[in-house]
Amino acid sequence: MEEQQELSSLASTPTSDSETPLTRDARADIEASSSRVDINRDFISPDESRRTSLAFESNAQTFDQLTQTAAELLKSKLADIDDEFTFKRKNSEPSSSRFFKLSEPSPPIRKKQARPTGHMSSTLRRHDDEELQGDVTEWVMEGTGIRVAYDDFTTIDWIHDFAKERARQKKLHQKKGWRGKINIIFDSMEGWIVVLAVGLASGILAGIIDVTSAWLSDLKEGFCSSGFYLNRRFCCWGYDDDQTCYEWVTWNKGLQAKSSISEFWTNYVFYVIFSTLFASVAACLVKTYSPYSAGSGIPEVKTILGGFVIRKFLGWWTLLIKSIGVCLVVASNLCLGKEGPLIHLACCCGNIIPRIFPKFRFNEAKKREILSAAAAAGVSVAFGAPIGGVLFSLEEVSYYFPFRTMWRSFFCAMVAAVALDFMNPFRTGKLVLFQVVYDREWHAFELFFFAFLGIMGGLYGAFFIRFNLKVASIRKDTWLRFFGVQEVIIVALFTSIISYLNIFMRVNPSELVAALFRECVEGDYHNLCSHDNFLTTAISLIIAAIFKFFLTGITFGLKVPAGVWLPSMAIGACFGRAVGLSVQAWQRTHPKFWIFASCKPDLPCVTPGMYAMIGAASAFGGVTRMTVSLVVIMFELTGALTYVLPIMIAVMISKWVGDAFDKEGIYDAWIRLNEYPYLDSKEDYIYNTLASQVMTRVEDLIVITSTGHTISSLDELLIDTDYKGFPVVINSKDMLLIGYISRSELRYAIEKARTKQGISSSSPCYFSNNLPILDSNAFIDFRPWMDQTPITVSHKFPMETVIELFRKMGLRYVLVTKNGQLLGLITKKDVLRHLAVMKHPSLFDGDETYETQNLMVLPERRMSSYNGDFGID
Repeated sequence: MEEQQELSSLASTPTSDSETPLTRDARADIEASSSRVDINRDFISPDESRRTSLAFESNAQTFDQLTQTAAELLKSKLADIDDEFTFKRKNSEPSSSRFFKLSEPSPPIRKKQARPTGHMSSTLRRHDDEELQGDVTEWVMEGTGIRVAYDDFTTIDWIHDFAKERARQKKLHQKKGWRGKINIIFDSMEGWIVVLAVGLASGILAGIIDVTSAWLSDLKEGFCSSGFYLNRRFCCWGYDDDQTCYEWVTWNKGLQAKSSISEFWTNYVFYVIFSTLFASVAACLVKTYSPYSAGSGIPEVKTILGGFVIRKFLGWWTLLIKSIGVCLVVASNLCLGKEGPLIHLACCCGNIIPRIFPKFRFNEAKKREILSAAAAAGVSVAFGAPIGGVLFSLEEVSYYFPFRTMWRSFFCAMVAAVALDFMNPFRTGKLVLFQVVYDREWHAFELFFFAFLGIMGGLYGAFFIRFNLKVASIRKDTWLRFFGVQEVIIVALFTSIISYLNIFMRVNPSELVAALFRECVEGDYHNLCSHDNFLTTAISLIIAAIFKFFLTGITFGLKVPAGVWLPSMAIGACFGRAVGLSVQAWQRTHPKFWIFASCKPDLPCVTPGMYAMIGAASAFGGVTRMTVSLVVIMFELTGALTYVLPIMIAVMISKWVGDAFDKEGIYDAWIRLNEYPYLDSKEDYIYNTLASQVMTRVEDLIVITSTGHTISSLDELLIDTDYKGFPVVINSKDMLLIGYISRSELRYAIEKARTKQGISSSSPCYFSNNLPILDSNAFIDFRPWMDQTPITVSHKFPMETVIELFRKMGLRYVLVTKNGQLLGLITKKDVLRHLAVMKHPSLFDGDETYETQNLMVLPERRMSSYNGDFGID
């Protein structure tokens, strides 16, 4: 029947002036033979089919010539991939548009508030696939279609990007000769060159930040008379801790304060002024030039590695402003750290440097392999733990982590550590200030105290996450969100006033953690090694931990670069050192007690510094819920394999206790708070639901039919709807699915078609193979822009497997069908909404408004609440 319909269409086409006599005669013969055929809509009888075949046999030669001419014309038009369109002439008037919404048969389009430019040019970006030199037919032939550059706050198409990479590799290996071999070798080296450059940049940047933040932090207390650019450690190089450094001048000495009261208040005022000033400058820089520099950046990095696109978050302005801001924030003595922002900065390097190579610049999936390696480099320079960085990238942030990415991450982390060691920012040969080495053994009775620290770390993490999210929700939903800079100034002023009164809150968190980890063999640090005043010291440590808990919970989330790792370690170290001092005092007071039977006489039995390290690891694990990578990081910090078992016990107990309240870590909680479309691969789906129960039904979708469209009707569709894509079916009667076209591709294809000669608003558009090749009006073929092989599942498919498809394949959508007939659509947001409803059913019972406002809001609307210029990408 299809052949006869094609013959009927061929016979009814008007004759053009370019036809030859042979063509006209052949057309007349075919018209005569086809006119005897009674074409029925449903079926064709065998006799009619036989008579048609005889007619063709009598005109075999002329018909073959005509068919060959038409085939050559079709081939010449479709082979022009550079234009992406097939243009021909057609005399018949175009039919009305055939996109529709089944629940609203007339009118078909859901209207919304009119806007002057609609969606046509607001986020139009350059065609991504055009940037690669050569032919693009390979991944077009795989059915995934051509893609434009992804819009902001959209999900990448992993399947298409992998298809494009396969096509590029195939074309590369088709080149012959020595040039082809050189190109293949250089192509295989590009990834290693990029991770080498990213590692070097991350290490050098971390060294600069360490030196700058240390100088600014010491500037609150005084200056170096021999060189104003030197911090206290470099100014007093060669002096012991108990010796007086005359080159370092405190502010009370510089202003020649006479009395002890004036000395105290002079130092107090300068400390408060500089702390508030540094925080204020950082907040102003963030608000004015780069709002994306606020926070730690790890929740967004996890979301980006999961396939989400956040433009300018890893751009030049973010790299510059966050590098300056993190130095100022660390120096301001806010209860924040620089370790989380270092991962964000390393990923900025991992986004900027690969742009020199087209295979990374124009392939988002390949670029995310480099970002995974950059995240490992960030942890490597933050803690001096390259192996821990690789495991952190694998365990915590990476969504797609193939074997080659693991090796590149290892290489990148190693290069970053070497670069930081070469800079030697602390002039101690150590990568971080709080890196220590223990040479004492631990005893079996201490396992009880280690387990206690693990329990307290888990409780700290659970309560801290809840407290911090409560503060963030208040800040987000009230008038406080309009006064970000003023809030930073007030918090910095209050923090500096409180912190100066307690020595364990006054010093820089890195110095505090280094002092708490230290063994009592190299002098005393504010009575940490004094046996006579241990109770006063322990109480001061607990008070510092309590105040830091509340101040960190309030501060983390301000519009400044902020990390939560080091403050959590400092809180855990303060509490752990207090416990260690108490256990040490107990053992020294009652050495004959039965639990101390394994202690050797006349030798130190308890090491309080080790308790501080265990407490820091427990608090760290309670907040982040990290396990393997955290143990390796702490092992690389101490350099002693002896303490791996106590750290493992404490971290595991901390995670169990924290998971008893909620299995979300701090970064997963912030992802949920910001409503990012991220599917956590660590969560188990335990519900018995089907795809048909979660899908958006076809009655609630805008569906496009394969024929019957014009440029103007498609324009109207894009202006009046905000859907991210449209399923394509053959017709409205059968609803047989043939593909899916995204909004970005449809918009770009329309804009490019307008630039072609002969195309007008009334030009017909086609989404199927039924093209009027031999007709005379210009038309547009949208098949190259359409995903002709979308992932489909049955309506009885279990939802557990659907979620695994989204996780493992990085899908953006799944179409639900029954025998090829379209039934509905499932997007990543549908899955996230379903998981939220199943996890917290009480929040959504009978409250559709809550569901719509809190789960279906587009991320760009949430992110648009930032003020100021986002800078250049």
